[in-house]
Amino acid sequence: MPVPPAPDATRLLLAWRSGDRVALDDLVPLVYAEIQKLAHRHVTGERHAPAVPTCAVIDDAYVRLVEPERIRRQNRSQFYAIAAPLMRRVLVDAARRRRAVQGGQVAHLGVDVHLNLDEPAVIAREPDADIIALDEAMKTLADIDPQKNQVVELRYFGGLSVEETAEALDVSPETVARDCKMAKQFLLREVRRVLSIEPTV
Repeated sequence: MPVPPAPDATRLLLAWRSGDRVALDDLVPLVYAEIQKLAHRHVTGERHAPAVPTCAVIDDAYVRLVEPERIRRQNRSQFYAIAAPLMRRVLVDAARRRRAVQGGQVAHLGVDVHLNLDEPAVIAREPDADIIALDEAMKTLADIDPQKNQVVELRYFGGLSVEETAEALDVSPETVARDCKMAKQFLLREVRRVLSIEPTV
């Protein structure tokens, strides 16, 4: 049975799209809480349940929070622009909690990591090997080039296509493709660097 939309989410999204910055402050907690709840449901599900792409979780949050018939495609892209960094925060927080349970150790694949930034991140009960290192690398990237960082958030954590990312950021698809390629090269180098200096306890 469909869950009724949160009463203010659609109005807040449309108001923010029309230039009301205060509306964003009210919308973000609604989106974060819904994504957190949906992600937790997948993490605490069956141990051998298949991994769920983050874009599927954001899609679910979108349907639950807004009234799609009142939202144009561009508004949907803006919703994803809000949701993607929140999805990243949920995954990183979960990874950090697992790290604390493991006594500060981080399980990872070693310095020769294999991050596929062309596919959406996934939610699963098993720890994401490199999510904390990726987050650290993205913080560095955000300081250097915020737009490239946003491209990665939308493509990897939000699961948006090149065209949808371009629409959300109001740039050309060619710019997104170029930024994505350069960001991936930078992030893979940074992740390897971060993991190479992780303490081995």
